[in-house]
Amino acid sequence: MNLNEISERLGKVSDIYAEKFGIRRDDDWFVLKIQEELGELSSAYLKLTQRARIGEETQASLETNLKEEIADVIAMTLLFAKHKGIDVEQAIKDKWFRYL
Repeated sequence: MNLNEISERLGKVSDIYAEKFGIRRDDDWFVLKIQEELGELSSAYLKLTQRARIGEETQASLETNLKEEIADVIAMTLLFAKHKGIDVEQAIKDKWFRYL
């Protein structure tokens, strides 16, 4: 699957979520959700590196949580790009791969 195909599938999940919870997804919502997910990623990383309280969580659950939060950040970023009509693959080629 390429990023555009992934974005389309993520869009379907996001549509289900928005319908279920009555959420209006606008520019602000996407940016704020990315920020929220970044906070959760930071928290997961701090717990994994023993710099935050972990309670009864196992090393395996901490690692799983980090993976899931990375997925959330990437997914929300791709959804925002889709919302704004940005071709992420092309944007990466234009911004990053021009240095190769």
